[in-house]
Amino acid sequence: MKRRLSAFIIPAFIAAGQWVMAQETPASLSLSVDQAVEYALDRNKSVASAKYDLLASEKAKWEATAAGLPSVDASASFNNNLAVMTRIIDFNGVPTPIKFGTKYDDAYGISASTLVFNAPWLVGMQTSRLAATLASQGLTQTKIETTESVINAYHLILTVQETIKVLDQNLANLNEILASTKAMYSVGMAEATDVDQMQSNVSMLKNTRSSMERSMELNYNMLRFLLGVDRGTVITLTDKLDDIVTGINVEALAADEFNLENNISYQLIESQVKMSELSLKGAKATAFPTLAGSIYYTKTGMGNKLGSMQYFPYSAVGFQLQVPILASGSRYAKIKKAQINYEKARNTESMVSDQLLIQEKQLRYNLLSANDQYKSQKENIEIAARVLNSIQNKYNQGMASSLDLTQANNNYLTSQSNYLNAILNLLQTKVSFDKLMNKY
Repeated sequence: MKRRLSAFIIPAFIAAGQWVMAQETPASLSLSVDQAVEYALDRNKSVASAKYDLLASEKAKWEATAAGLPSVDASASFNNNLAVMTRIIDFNGVPTPIKFGTKYDDAYGISASTLVFNAPWLVGMQTSRLAATLASQGLTQTKIETTESVINAYHLILTVQETIKVLDQNLANLNEILASTKAMYSVGMAEATDVDQMQSNVSMLKNTRSSMERSMELNYNMLRFLLGVDRGTVITLTDKLDDIVTGINVEALAADEFNLENNISYQLIESQVKMSELSLKGAKATAFPTLAGSIYYTKTGMGNKLGSMQYFPYSAVGFQLQVPILASGSRYAKIKKAQINYEKARNTESMVSDQLLIQEKQLRYNLLSANDQYKSQKENIEIAARVLNSIQNKYNQGMASSLDLTQANNNYLTSQSNYLNAILNLLQTKVSFDKLMNKY
């Protein structure tokens, strides 16, 4: 009976484990670009690390606050004095041994203490709260950078897919021309060099396509890494490149106003300036006195027999004041060092501000230029297609050479490559502009 039960339970556990793994790591994903971003923000490892940093900073904030709050401790002790301390006391010239203590003694009590005033602790609480703010801003920045990377990877894959489609169409066209050239050569209407030239063009295009296939797999692996999924996960991109490009309104984007304070990089540097300012306050705070208070109650028992101990209570309330007087110049050096770091942080803030304003103007220019380049390359590809069709007709009629056809085909491929590069450049420029404008 036990063997039958084991034979049923073990496969059941294995099947259940496989089902759970399948649920946690799907074998395939179909994602739009927005869905890919949402998926990555939920599972990306860099985002997860930033979330852990935020959780740790929240605990550190409470830790810093609790350091100055009242604390209560209880204590107890018991001693069996195997040899009671004996001292010789001189009584009128007669040395007399006297025992101090009893065989047994114990004590128990409770104490409480708190800070009344401590300037470094007050600054420390402010610093811990600001550190939590910095961690939150760090998480925001990580999410923004992850979003940017996912969108760029998504766009890059779509562009490579379109490139492969173009190569496939061109390969099919060249193979038809190659077959036609071979037929013409067989009846003496073409030369052997024409066949060799066409064969060479086909081989080169096949090599280019193989290279694009390898590039495609690398890009998919990068997207899998950003999404936080297994390398074996099959990803299907549901958005179309043309739909994404036609959905870009460059004029509306360029009309948006830039708010420096909404930019996460500026927010981070502002927080870092505040952190440097608190460090300066903390260095100065060490020159202030510290006042603490305490209260405790203790009961002590003594006796030579455990059953006949005598107990005596003791309690007290006290205050401890510590006033810094001389630090041999170390305090002054720390304050001046903190002052220098604060000034450096403010200088960095000004530099970052200038850089962001320059970047904003540059990205606006890049966005408009990328849009103009996209429109220009779109026209060029139409012209190159008409030229190729004309040269191919002339070649079929024996009015153009294979060299002319090869040149026209190369020009068409170049125009298609330039067009796709222009699309990718426009998409990447838009993503960078959206990131700067705090749209993620």
